[in-house]
Order: sequence, then structure tokens, then C-alpha cells
Amino acid sequence: MTLALIKRQVASTEIRPNKSVDKWKVFRDACEARARLGLQDRALAVLNALLSFYPETYLRQGDALIVFPSNVQLSIRAHGIAGATLRRHLATLVNAGLIIRKDSANGKRYVRKDRVGVVEDAFGFDLSPLLVRAEELAQMAQQMAAEHALLRRTKEALTIRRRDARKLITAAIEEGASGDWGKIQDIYQAIVARIPRSPTIHDLAPILEEMELLCSEIVNQLDLLDISENVSSNDVQFERHIQNSYTESLNEIEPSSGNELGAKIEPEIRPVTEPLKAFPLSMVMRACPEISMYAPGGLISSWRDLMATSIVVRSMLGVSPNAYQDACEVMGPENAAVAVACILERAGHINSAGGYLRDLTSKARRGEFTLGPMLMALLRANGSSDRRVG
Repeated sequence: MTLALIKRQVASTEIRPNKSVDKWKVFRDACEARARLGLQDRALAVLNALLSFYPETYLRQGDALIVFPSNVQLSIRAHGIAGATLRRHLATLVNAGLIIRKDSANGKRYVRKDRVGVVEDAFGFDLSPLLVRAEELAQMAQQMAAEHALLRRTKEALTIRRRDARKLITAAIEEGASGDWGKIQDIYQAIVARIPRSPTIHDLAPILEEMELLCSEIVNQLDLLDISENVSSNDVQFERHIQNSYTESLNEIEPSSGNELGAKIEPEIRPVTEPLKAFPLSMVMRACPEISMYAPGGLISSWRDLMATSIVVRSMLGVSPNAYQDACEVMGPENAAVAVACILERAGHINSAGGYLRDLTSKARRGEFTLGPMLMALLRANGSSDRRVG
């Protein structure tokens, strides 16, 4: 007996008038909150057995809420739990404040009835604490459910960040990108090594934050490399293309075939010797944030999301399926999606999005177009990049 147990026993006598709860709902809440109550699965099995001896579905204020099964009967309903284990878990339930012992003079559990069978007194286990604490247990269960959901989302986010970091580091090493990728790989492995076998949210939150920071640093370094390579390779060509892209083709009307009146006569086609360079998705989204508004949930988190959304945007802009298919074949589906995202950003300055895309496709087929200048121009226009490239 402790002062805390005495306090709970007194509280069990102060139940709100006419209060009643479903005993199995309270049991489910206790199961959800078992970590906070300090209960194991065996203890919950014993509590389930005790509740099964109470004949009514609802625990009500004013009713006799005492059950008095023998240890043998309890053991059978608790799936054959051993006697010593049963007594230990009964003590755990008492210490957790879910039941109260009501002992007889000789310590036995029994019921005393009058001549007509009405219970006068009973000795055993009092279930009234479950009725008293019903709201508290429900709140604890909700908190535990929220914590479990947060832990699950954090685990998923960490798994995604681990995968992204691993892929980026591997690609950078295999392609010989400049930078101390060995050191970055060591940092990655050190972060992963700190993940415990059975983590809690307090374990994972700082690890996820460090992994996200590492991914951001990797992406930033790759962005800098891409921008540096594109600008240094042909800076004059980039500036000329930016000017041409946003002036000469603004009023072009999309022809559906080369024989129509006013159709633009294409010069001799030269095969593209190298595919268009792919850019990091994070860089594309900073340059072209508008396309996210047309994605399910307003979020684009992968190239698959971007390509699916570009099909919706293509139709909204009035670009014909043939023009978009031609762009996919020449540029590649990822780069075609990026081109559509760029056109959407400048939609207010372009009279014919379809004709504009056909013009970009023709230039790409001749090897005269890259996405770098468009993205750089949009980054500057959107204020998303304040880097200075020499």
C-alpha cells in the first residue's frame, strides 16, 4: 500500500453521477496508452480477462464494479498464464491505477448475497478506476497515436533522405564530379550509424535534420557544378539564347504541319550528338514554382510527379499532343517536362505555347538549345538564386 494507491482509491469513490463507459473502449484506450502506463502485453491480457468476468458491456456509476474470479479462472481466460506471472501482472495493473484490490478478511475473493440473490458485498478486484479515468485514458491513447504517426512519418522521411543522399553521392563519384565526395560519404555513413535499432522520435528528429542538411549541401554543390559548367562552356551562346527565347518566338503561332500557310520552313536538320543535360529537380522547382499549383496536393517531389503534372499543364496551355510528344522524343521526357514548366512561368509573355515549344524542339534537334539559360533566367527573375557566376 502506498499513498498514491490510497489517493486513487479515494478518487474511485467520487465518480460523476450517471457516468457510464463502454468497458471495451476503455480497454482499447489502455492498450494504446500501455507505454505510458508501463504495461506489457501480458498485463493487458490479464485486464482483458478481468473485464470478461464483468457481465455488463458498460461500466456505470452506482453499480457494483467488482469481479472476483479465482486465480485458476483468471489464468484460463488469460491464455494459460502461470500463477506467479499472473500475480505479478495483477500487481502491475494495481500500480498503474487501473484496478483496486478489495480484500476480504482472509484475503479470499468471493461474493455475499442475500436470500433473494442480490449482492450485498463482494471481494476481489474493483474496476471503478477504469470508469473514473476513462477520459484520461482516451486522451493518453490519442497522444500515443499522434506520436506513433509522427514517428512513422519521420522514419519514412529519413528513409527517403537516406536514399536520395546515397544516390547523389554514388552518381557524383561514378561520374567524377569535382569535390571531396569521400569526405561527404564518410559524413553520410556516420549519420546512418547513429540510427538505433529501435528508435524513438527523440532519436530520429536530430538525425533527420542532419540528413536533410547533408542532402541540401550535396544538391547545392551539384547545382553549382552544373551552373558553372554550363556558363563557362559557352557564356555568349547562353545570353544570345535567352534573348532569342523570350523575344523572337513570343508571337509565333504553332503550325500543325509543314505545308500549312504561314508554316515556318525548317532549315536542314542536324542530329543531336549529345542528349540535353539533366538538371537537379530542386533547381528546376526553384526556377519554376508555378507548376506545383497543378500537381496533386500542390507538391512535386519526384521527376515522375513533374512529368505527370506537365501533361496537365501542356493541355491547359493549349500545346498539342503531337508537339509535346515530339519534344519528349528530342529532349527526353524529363527535359520536355522542364521546358513546359519554363513556358508556364512565362505564359503571360507567350502568345502560342505550342509554337514556342515546337521552336525549342527544333533548336534542340539541331543542337542549338539547352535548358540551362532558361532556368538561369527564371532563377534570376524569381529571385531564387543570388549566386554570382564568373
